[in-house]
Amino acid sequence: MTNIFPLREVPKNVGELPKKMLAWCIRPDREGDPDTAMKLEEVDVPAVGPNEVLVLVMGAGVNFNGVWAARGKPVSVFRMHGEPMHIAGSDASGIVWKVGDQVKRWKAGDEVVIHCNQSCGQCPECNGLDPMACSEQKIWGYETSWGSFAQFTKVQAQQLLRKPKQLDWLSAASYGLTYFTAYRMLVHQAEVTAGDHVLIWGAAGGLGVFAVQICRMLGANPIAVVGGKDKMELVKSLGASALIDRNDYADLMYKPPETPERNKARMEACKKFGKRVRELTGGRDVDVVFEHVGQQTFPTSVFLAKKFGKIVICGATTGFNLEFDVRHLWMRQKQILGSHFANAYQAERANQLVHEGKIRPVLDQVFPFEQTAHAHALMAANKHKGKMGIAVQAAAARAGLPKADAA
Repeated sequence: MTNIFPLREVPKNVGELPKKMLAWCIRPDREGDPDTAMKLEEVDVPAVGPNEVLVLVMGAGVNFNGVWAARGKPVSVFRMHGEPMHIAGSDASGIVWKVGDQVKRWKAGDEVVIHCNQSCGQCPECNGLDPMACSEQKIWGYETSWGSFAQFTKVQAQQLLRKPKQLDWLSAASYGLTYFTAYRMLVHQAEVTAGDHVLIWGAAGGLGVFAVQICRMLGANPIAVVGGKDKMELVKSLGASALIDRNDYADLMYKPPETPERNKARMEACKKFGKRVRELTGGRDVDVVFEHVGQQTFPTSVFLAKKFGKIVICGATTGFNLEFDVRHLWMRQKQILGSHFANAYQAERANQLVHEGKIRPVLDQVFPFEQTAHAHALMAANKHKGKMGIAVQAAAARAGLPKADAA
């Protein structure tokens, strides 16, 4: 038994376990900015329970919940799981290394992608309603420790999905959290159908790139909103033909406290924005608004959705407290739908579309494992580009992308 595996290598003896592993750890006494909160440590390799699996992490994806975990805000992760340390990371690809004695569907050596929903598997909600309704439902790598920024991660067996063979390790690690979230939002919550017009905020971002592709696959019409002309080519390549640069509407964003003058300017911008949307839809209001921006965009989203239209929301990156004119909601009988990640069945169905080449991940930057904290610091400062991947046991060069600079 070796003490620790070298990085960027796959050991020849599948299933051989070292005593220790390298992991980027957050501790309760150093919560704060990612570059100081996250430290590379040697820790014990976790033991697996009867229905658990140990995965050798080949690649990991960076998401904003890693920044939240480092900061301890909006809530400290240590209040959620009670462990003395936290290993962040809710996206990964890897190789099954050890399985619990009750695991039947997977074996050592299987190449997998991990989805991030954990549930008890025993309650009535898990066995008839939706595991997302489980009272013990948690997001792996955020509400639990043993996330993906380590050489090994411990997961529930139901979290595993077959890795698409056409994808390299880093691309396979990049899409789970955002893609499966967008899939549940559009397919199961908003029930988008062919011919629907769907307004997509942040269409060039981690969620938006999948929302555009899902809409095109369903026969719906994505109206892609981006923050700059430089992002339009990307969303065009994913199938969006109707594009709007929100920077063309300087007063559109809601930023409290709002003076009467500021409110008037915002409403004028909102009407101009809506006019442009209707020009792109042939005069129709949008059937569905894909929301994740929150405070700054939500008043516009409620205003623009058609009568009996839907606003589906999974997050609020610009603020959690939402203000809007509720008359537009009740008088026009619109619906606001909350959505949170996806269950295992939805993740499996969505992952099959990647296997079939109907949905493709978008990976922009790859960092070596040693720069995990730096990648999160870039995300925290909004200085990153698109989706970032971390090469753990996989070599960064295998992703077909240049390594990101350390500077």
